[in-house]
Amino acid sequence: MKTDANVVPLTKAAPEHSSNPVVGRLPVALIQLRDKSALQLKAALQALFDNADDTLFDMADRATSNNEQNAYFETMRDLRLKRKNIERGFLQKLFESFTALTQYEVEKPPVLTAMSFDSLSLVREDELEESVALEAMVAKVLSRDGTALGQLTTRINTLISKPLDEKTNPIGPNALCGFFIEACSSLGVEIRVKLIILKLFEKYVLGDLDQLYADANQTLVAAGVLPELPAVATQRRNPGRTASGSTREADAPASPGAVGGGDYSEQDVHEVFGALQGLLANARGGALPRRERPVDAMPISSSDLMRLLSHMQQRAPAQASDDFDLREQLEQLLTRASAKSGKTRVVGEVDEDVINLVSMLFEFILDDRTLPDSLKALIGRLQIPMLKVAVIDKTFFNRGSHPARRLLNEIASAALGWVDQDDAKRDSLYQKIEQVVQRLLNDFVDDPLIFSELLADFIAFTGDERRRSELLEQRTRDAEEGSAKAEMARREVEQALNERLLGKTLPEVVVRLLQEAWSKVLMLACLKHGVHSDEWRAVLATMDDLIWSVEPHDDPEARMRLLELVPGLLKALREGMASAAFDPFATGEFFNQLEVLHVQAFQRFKRNLAEDPAEATAHVAEPELKQVQPEVAAVLPLLELPPEVVEQEPAMLEVVEEIVLSAPGAKAESEPEPSLADDDESLLQVDALHVGSWVEFQEDEEHKLRCKLAAVIKPTGKYIFVNRTGMKVLEKTRMGLAVEFRRQAIRLLDDALLFDRALESVIGNLRKLKGA
Repeated sequence: MKTDANVVPLTKAAPEHSSNPVVGRLPVALIQLRDKSALQLKAALQALFDNADDTLFDMADRATSNNEQNAYFETMRDLRLKRKNIERGFLQKLFESFTALTQYEVEKPPVLTAMSFDSLSLVREDELEESVALEAMVAKVLSRDGTALGQLTTRINTLISKPLDEKTNPIGPNALCGFFIEACSSLGVEIRVKLIILKLFEKYVLGDLDQLYADANQTLVAAGVLPELPAVATQRRNPGRTASGSTREADAPASPGAVGGGDYSEQDVHEVFGALQGLLANARGGALPRRERPVDAMPISSSDLMRLLSHMQQRAPAQASDDFDLREQLEQLLTRASAKSGKTRVVGEVDEDVINLVSMLFEFILDDRTLPDSLKALIGRLQIPMLKVAVIDKTFFNRGSHPARRLLNEIASAALGWVDQDDAKRDSLYQKIEQVVQRLLNDFVDDPLIFSELLADFIAFTGDERRRSELLEQRTRDAEEGSAKAEMARREVEQALNERLLGKTLPEVVVRLLQEAWSKVLMLACLKHGVHSDEWRAVLATMDDLIWSVEPHDDPEARMRLLELVPGLLKALREGMASAAFDPFATGEFFNQLEVLHVQAFQRFKRNLAEDPAEATAHVAEPELKQVQPEVAAVLPLLELPPEVVEQEPAMLEVVEEIVLSAPGAKAESEPEPSLADDDESLLQVDALHVGSWVEFQEDEEHKLRCKLAAVIKPTGKYIFVNRTGMKVLEKTRMGLAVEFRRQAIRLLDDALLFDRALESVIGNLRKLKGA
């Protein structure tokens, strides 16, 4: 058929994405909740293990057979050995579960596989017994602490990326039991012992969940998450019913304008939005104008309001500015409509509250110092589309996973490291954000699914950028760590040279050989093998032998040792310098001069032996003398040198200054930094920095540099900063950063989610007005 070409598969309505989830940022409030809960659960687990021995010992004492008794004793031993691993595994699963709350995944259709009756099997009796025990434990917690858990779940739902219920709550009893079972999977115990361990878990961990939930709710309330929310009377399912029979799942209708699905009931939406309306009502006449409606005023419908907003959207200014007042512009349109109809038209109370909330949110956004000015102007143009979404769907205010909210947050997160520049419009990130804004202004009428599409596309874009920047950032870290290792090795070599040469007077050629050539051999050994290796000790010994060989010695034993030492010493020197790829020509020159020094020493020894053989060998033991004399007699005739060479004194050098080796490409030393007290506030600010922190440096009156702390190189004390592409842009010491903090030339950038910060600020301001 000719019309086939116009048929568009529904599966292409959204762009394709990788199956890998893209991890979003965990809100600050959830990080606090996670960390506090982890501490409480860790303490509860420790109590469990502290009491496990006594319980298992009592059980062993009452055992009716040796096998049963041995099983309890083996479990006691196994628990002691694996206690730390179980605790670590449990907490790891807890942290992973919190992280998964902000993962964005493109849903895939279920894959149907062939099933045969042969592949089905009955659940093993042990597994069934364990399952029944777990269900009973969970049911007991839900019966006792269901209200607090339901309240906590509702609060978390306002912050996260996907719907949550009691079963999937990271600190709900279902999840905690699952974490514990998985962490204990390495325990090879039979079912009766496993049930005892589960009873201990119920007593010491699940038994204290009431306090955990109370503290968790208080943490979120303190962070401003639904403080006005009344106690939630959660309807819990009977433990014997299946998950599909959950009262909440059966009775929770989807919000008419909900975007992206979710288990948000109308009651949840009205409770949250109602709380916000209550705060707005108390602020009337203060920050917000008081409603003064004419008696004959007719509120316009939400659909009429949407038409007016669409009209404004098409004529929105190219850049958001402080002069643009959404409420004033809307009032002008209503005045015109009233004049045409002859009746006073006003916005309905609910819609007016939505307008006020969105306006206050964008006032915060346009004043936010974290956003660069150029991108702030772009984001400000989203005010009308966001307002239209909020009018359609009130879950916009209480659902952290709402695509419109997430799109705004993702744009702000990507813009965090962006720096204003002359050719801003050529930057790929700027162009992408501009495309998103323009697409919304042009195409968004009343179908909020466009936000889901743009969100998926933008996350795919930023994911590619992030992978590239992380790769370059890792290379930067590797390079800096390599430089730090080289710097530490250089210091070790300098120390070794100074310990042996400082204050001594030696032939100049030897000092130069050690400083210019052998220092490279030492560096190589230090970097490859470390200062505790045999290789390092060997190159140090060769250096010590060289120094000893050119020092004057009158002791006959020393002269005999020199004769034995020189051949092996020269071989070790040649091999070492070859391994360090030292210049062969310079190596030959060094060895020629070194040979003269050794020959002069042998000639002096020969003269002493010829003038007074008895005196020269008086201190040498008889066996050694018999062994050495033939060698001396054989070697000495070959050591004849011209008289002028023998008599020529070598150039000597006294090492009076510490040897400092220069690093390749090293810069001249900068001026010494000021010293600050250990408890100085500026140093404490530096110590509070963590890898991943974004900061802004005020380079001069006009230029600012935004960068991220990529690494702290502990051996050298350097703080390495990169830009959003992962390229190194700055390097500071701890003291240098403290000086920047002291002169207020550095500012921390808040990387918390933009919408959440804006909503927090609005709620905080409304509360202040309420209390005023």
